[in-house]
Amino acid sequence: MNNSEQTTALSETIGKQARKRITQRLMPFLIGLFIIAYIDRVNVGYANLQMSKDLGFNAEIFGFGAGIFFFGYFLLEIPGTLIVENWSARKWLARIIFTWGIMAVLMGFIQNTTHFYIARFLLGLAEAGFFPGIIVYLSHWFRYQDRAKAVAMFMTALPFANIFGSPISGLILGINWFGIEGWRWVFILEGIPAVILGIVTLYYLTDRPKDATWLTEAERDWITNELEREKAAKKAVRSYSIWEAFRHRNVLLLAGAYFCAVTCVYGFTFWLPTILKGLSGYTDFQVSLIAALPYCAGLVAMLAVGWSSDRRNERRWHTAFSLLAVCFGLFLSAAVLDNVFLAVAFFCVAGAGLYSYLPGFWALPAAFLTESAAAASIGMINSVGNLGGFAGPFIVGYLTNKTNSFYVGVIYLSCSALLGAVLILLVKHSSKTTE
Repeated sequence: MNNSEQTTALSETIGKQARKRITQRLMPFLIGLFIIAYIDRVNVGYANLQMSKDLGFNAEIFGFGAGIFFFGYFLLEIPGTLIVENWSARKWLARIIFTWGIMAVLMGFIQNTTHFYIARFLLGLAEAGFFPGIIVYLSHWFRYQDRAKAVAMFMTALPFANIFGSPISGLILGINWFGIEGWRWVFILEGIPAVILGIVTLYYLTDRPKDATWLTEAERDWITNELEREKAAKKAVRSYSIWEAFRHRNVLLLAGAYFCAVTCVYGFTFWLPTILKGLSGYTDFQVSLIAALPYCAGLVAMLAVGWSSDRRNERRWHTAFSLLAVCFGLFLSAAVLDNVFLAVAFFCVAGAGLYSYLPGFWALPAAFLTESAAAASIGMINSVGNLGGFAGPFIVGYLTNKTNSFYVGVIYLSCSALLGAVLILLVKHSSKTTE
């Protein structure tokens, strides 16, 4: 073996060690944070099994209140990603986590419609920037060819949050401590961990590889050089300013596609417990267990699609096929809403697609943009897209209120997924980076 081959072999060994150490250090903690964040975001769907009756909410009021979270979320998305890129991910994420924990706990003390709307809006404002900030943060630690796997690993928090959060919320609904209703304890008990983890985050996370004392010097140099080469290669093709990135055709298409996908995700997630309760007549705890099944399918599908996307170095078709699975799963479930077992089976098909589209999707913006332009575009895509988190729950609630049936609302979500798949396929790819 000559010197060049020895150098290459040594670099590969160091790279393997660095990637393993980075994954082991960062991913379990980030996944844990996202699990807590998502539970605090969607537990309103389980609380609603009791809350609407106690507070006199109809379907339209609940849908609006559940969705108004995303108006608050919208406001700080882009500034949040730029702060992570140019200041300190550690400090900004710690602030986000701590303040959303406080607001999540305060949800347990609402008394009327106005309180509900204000509390959900402020919760969204507090959490704004967390998810896109993490996507930007991962780009500081993982190369492009490893990024979809890293995103897929991080995204496992979503199905895990529902798999474990569903029965936990169901159990909490059954308590009545100090004369306080179970649905209030859902918000209080599930909000406290975020307050604690916000403080822990400040001391645990590291902003950049150059600051990582838990890597060896050789490992720090390897990942830093790899990421710099990636930036240089993209800049050699085209370097975009932030404003150019906002007008980029692919960014606009991705924002539209994400709006459609998020419409489905939250229209499905917020209303699934209520739909299952209406179909089955089961107890709250039984409903929470059944509601976990689609997310089990989503967990398996997400890992498989993320692995396949990286292995084939392909993003668009993996993302589009996943959204088509959502479309067909929801459409077929709407056709059999009178049969709870068939409906749950097709909900599982939809659940598989609802999460498996994410790894390939979030690898796309960083394929053609760098640094602040990539960070800002991720923030814009997430902020515009997450307005679908208002549209989905509200429109399903509105249609349910008008028709006294969930059928039309589920069909609306199915059509939204179809449109999202079409928009993804219209994204132009770069042969050097995406396919």
